[in-house]
This record gives sequence, C-alpha cells and structure tokens, in this order.
Amino acid sequence: MKTRSHANRLSLILVSSLWMLVILACSRSVQYQQGLPTPIIIPAGSVLVETPIPGDPSYIGGGAAVQDMPTLFPAEGETITETPIENIIPETDVIPPTEAPTQVPTMVPTEKPPILYYSQSGDTLELLAIRFGVSQEEIVAPSEIRRDGLLMPNQLFIIPDRLENTTNHTLILPDSSVVYSPSAVGFDIQDYVLKAGGYLSTYKEWGKNGWRSGADVIQQLSTVNSINPMLLLAILEYQSNWVTSEPSSMLTMDYPVGNLTFAEKGLYEQINWAIKELSIGYYHWRAGDLTSVTLKDGTTIRLAPELNAGSVAIMYLFAQIMNQEQWENALYGSDSIVQKYEAMFENPWVSAQLVEPLFAANLAQPPLELPFVAGHIWSFTGGPHSAWDEGGALAALDFAPASMESGCVYSPEWVTAVADGLIIKSENGIVMLDLDGDSHAETGWVILYLHIATDGKIPNGMWVKQGDRLGHPSCEGGKSTGTHVHIARRYNGEWILADQQIPFVLSGWEAHAGDAPYQGTLIKDDTIVIASVNGTHDTNISR
Repeated sequence: MKTRSHANRLSLILVSSLWMLVILACSRSVQYQQGLPTPIIIPAGSVLVETPIPGDPSYIGGGAAVQDMPTLFPAEGETITETPIENIIPETDVIPPTEAPTQVPTMVPTEKPPILYYSQSGDTLELLAIRFGVSQEEIVAPSEIRRDGLLMPNQLFIIPDRLENTTNHTLILPDSSVVYSPSAVGFDIQDYVLKAGGYLSTYKEWGKNGWRSGADVIQQLSTVNSINPMLLLAILEYQSNWVTSEPSSMLTMDYPVGNLTFAEKGLYEQINWAIKELSIGYYHWRAGDLTSVTLKDGTTIRLAPELNAGSVAIMYLFAQIMNQEQWENALYGSDSIVQKYEAMFENPWVSAQLVEPLFAANLAQPPLELPFVAGHIWSFTGGPHSAWDEGGALAALDFAPASMESGCVYSPEWVTAVADGLIIKSENGIVMLDLDGDSHAETGWVILYLHIATDGKIPNGMWVKQGDRLGHPSCEGGKSTGTHVHIARRYNGEWILADQQIPFVLSGWEAHAGDAPYQGTLIKDDTIVIASVNGTHDTNISR
C-alpha cells in the first residue's frame, strides 16, 4: 500500500510538471531582442517563467525561460520518507496554497495556447484588449491588474491568442530611438554629419528664412516634431546613402527618403513627410486607433499585438513606400534598417536600458495654468489635435484672444507661461518652455507654444515664472486661419495625448476629445466649454 501511494504521488507531480512545460513551450511571448527588462519571476506549479536575458543559457527565444525542474526521483543511495497519500491530497483533491494569490487567472478556452505578454510603457488594459482582439475580462495576470490608467511596465499578462496572419511580432526599435528622448541627449547633429562626410555634409537648400544646410534641416525638424535625429539620419542613409556617401541616382538625390510625390521633393519636404508618417504610426498605435497597415501594393496586414509604438512607427513609414517583399526585408532582412542604425550609432536596446520606460504608470502632469493673462476672456477654439503637422499625436489645444476682426490680425493680448521654466527655443513662431530647467527638450516636461508673434516675443535662455509674458498670439510659425496660440505637452520626448491617461489640465479645466480633431470640450466642475473655430460666446473661457 505504501509503494502504490508513493507511485501515485510521483505520477501526480510528473503529470503536473509536464503539463506546465507543454503550456509554456506552446505559449508565445513578446520578444525583447536586446532589451533587458526587469526580471519578473512568476510561480507556475513547479516551473518558473522569467523575462529573457541575452546570454542566459536557459533563454528559449520567446520571452520565457524554463528554470531547473525539481528532482522527481531519488539519487542513488537516497531514501524517501513516505507519507500516506491521504495526508498529501485532502478530500477536495485540491492542494491549498500557502498564501492566497492576488488574482487567480481563469482563461476562456481557446484552440491555441495563450500569449504571455509583458506590458510596455503606455499600455492600458483597454489598449491591450483592442490590440489582441479580446475583451478586457479575458486578460488575466498572476498579479493584480490595474483596471484604469497606465499599467506598470513589465507586468506579465496571459491573453488568448485569437488573431490570425499578423505581422512578425519581433520588436524593431525601442520607443526611445524613435522619439527625441533622453537617449539623444548630447548627440551633436552638425558634428556627426560633417564627420560622416557624405552628400548631406555639403547639401544646402533655400527655405523661408534663407539658406539652410542638411544638418540644419535635420536639427530643426527633429526638435519641433520630437523625432530622434539619429533615426532620421539612419533612414536617410538606408534609403539613399546621403549621410556617408553620394546618392546613387537623380531620383535618390531629389527624393532621398523614397516618397516620389512631386510636392515632397527636396530634403526638407522628404524628412518632414517621413516624420509625419512616423508620428502617425507611433501615436495612433499608442491611442489604439491603428491595428493594421496597408502597404504600397495594397496588401493589408494586421499588426502583431506584442509590438511597441516605436516598431509600429517604422512599419507604418515603410509601408507607405514599399511592397510586401521590400517591406519585410527593410524590417527583418539581412540588410535591415536596424542593422543600418546599429552600424551608424550603437545597439539601440542597450541605450534604451538607461532611459526606458519613458514614463512610469504613476506619471502626473504638474500644475499648469491657462496660457493667457488672468481675468482676460479668450475662446477655446481647438480641442485635442495634432501637436505638429497633420495626423500625429492629438496632444495640442488652441486658444484665441477676443477680437472684432477675423483672420490673421494683430492682437495686443499676451500669451503667458503656464508654469515656471526655462525658455529653450524662441524662433519662427515657436516658444519652448522647459519645466525642469536642464536646457534639454529631450528630458522631463516641455511645453510647446506655436504662433507666437516675432514682435514682443521672449528671447531664448530666459527663466520665467508662471504667468510671465511670452509674446503675442499670431499666425506665425505654421498653418493658421486666424490669430491664436497652439499649446502642447511632451515628456521625455514623447507627446502626451490630450485626452488619455494623463489628463491635460489648465487652471482646473480638463480637456476631452471630440469625434474628430479640433473638436472637444474643457470641463471644470459642472461647467463645460465646447471648442469651436468660430470663437462664439459659448467658447469663452478665463482664469
């Protein structure tokens, strides 16, 4: 009787252990490539699962590692203290846990094993449900799930695998290599371009303010759009060899990024277009509005839900100018954009370890005031819309001063500082306010003002206090149908969407998006102000 009891016990342990191994071997998990996310050890019977660590011999390539199994049989000469089976398994046939779990995962049965997914910066439960094509209730985790707001990065989730025919789920670039993040602090664009010695180093083109060099174009567009200049240089080199050598044809000389639209001819227009496409991919993935891409040949592919915003940005850009074969080679081939980036700079996943996640789950906006003089009445003329150019992050709001005339007319009203900070850019209708005062647009909270008139504008390098005058509203610095100020937030280089998990709040007024860009409301207590480009009485607001 004791022999059968011992055999039953060993069989039970062996079956349980093998079953867990089958589940883990079949489950798919996000691949972090060279990333080194903080290890999270998850108990799962007699098997432990952890995030991948390159160089670890237990790494099996799918984001999971199987640790040493417990010994199932005694070593030679070892004896086993036998315990009656009735003392091991209670009458309920369930072994009680030594400590109650925070949440017991319950999976809805599916034909395929579930995906083991580690959350990324910017994820929410709602976004995961959209990307994976499941309900929020079907997403479970060994630890407590935050139902509202941002999820903690690197938290393990178990999600049904319902999608078919998706893109490769291997990550291409970290978010910090796409946005103008802390990883770009200290990078000297001018110096790099000159030392590279290619066509870009001698290139010049005429702009609104006179001649500008190739490095000037990259510097200007990367700063105002908050796209990493190293990525822009890598794309330029990958598509046309502009950075280190000469363009191979007249076509790549005129259209160095590969967009052959006549209106996009020249370096400035090509880079500006590329930035717009990168921003659409990045921020619409962030917002949950983008789940598939359509390539130049008309092929539409569902994006793998494990991807990060930075990878989707690259995918979306190249989808606009490549067929499927070209696209797959550019992303994952033997001569990919990633390899080009690494050859020019460094492994992006190494630098990402120093700066990511770009924002934590508990990130909160500092107190900000409305951007005009207290007691003065302005109109709320634009709800959440693109921070820069069309189609990008819906991060900006618009306000217009009271006026008896419409259109682009002079206004004596003043745009003011929403908080204390350092002016780090003041030119071409732009004023940038750095709230942490470290002079870097790539780090911390930065406020972008657009359409600030040249006459009366605050100079660069000035320290201001909340409420100090920055300049007059105008139409300068971009497309505008009337005098107003455009204002947007970014943190660690990423535009912060105006109606998402980090609310845009000015003097207690919280912004909410409408059904389309520029629509929306400001709400404070029981008062609602509805955005309108017409600046009616219903749009009036003051502080």
